[in-house]
Amino acid sequence: MQHKAPRRTRERILELSLRLFNEFGEPNITTTVIAEEMNISPGNLYYHFRNKDDIVNSLFAQFETEIGRMLAVPADRKPNIEDVWLYLHLMFELVWRYRFFYRDLSDLLSRNRKLELHFKQILAHKIKVAQQLCIGLRGDKALEADDQEIDALATNMVVVATYWLSYEYVRNPRKYTEQEAMAEALARGCYQVLSLIGPYLRGETQLLFDKLAEEYLKKLK
Repeated sequence: MQHKAPRRTRERILELSLRLFNEFGEPNITTTVIAEEMNISPGNLYYHFRNKDDIVNSLFAQFETEIGRMLAVPADRKPNIEDVWLYLHLMFELVWRYRFFYRDLSDLLSRNRKLELHFKQILAHKIKVAQQLCIGLRGDKALEADDQEIDALATNMVVVATYWLSYEYVRNPRKYTEQEAMAEALARGCYQVLSLIGPYLRGETQLLFDKLAEEYLKKLK
């Protein structure tokens, strides 16, 4: 019987830090708290990470790798509305997994130049993918919008998706960490983003969208 190798201390620190940042907010967690929760000395923690920013940057590198794999349109065919739907689902799941970046975004960017630059690139990439999805739908006559409307639509979709968890936190902070409540919040977020594209859809795609939206709304009731 083959036994799994124990996780390295560095990986465990990152996993724990992510959980603590997500649950309590990054500004409220210090390296001392992380070391105590890990049951290791501060010196042991500093052997792996110079400071808390080093931990944050390492977590962001993981996030950036995952979102980089996700931010792509189908290469072998034109995208359809179900691609948009799936893309939003996966995006919101990833945002939830690294939710402290989004909830504490302004504070993090104000004091971390690396995050500021890289997050700008991620936002620009998200907008580009949203534009490509819309242009693909337009090419199949499933969406009716000119370039200017698509640019505005793509930006609005990314803005709503980026700040949706902040909105949910303000709306109901006491339930923010409850898994069932946040599953519904993420579903609402997907619907809100997708509802932006609804008025531009035409033909069978519009009918499919209406059906998907109806099923979604039933689950949220």
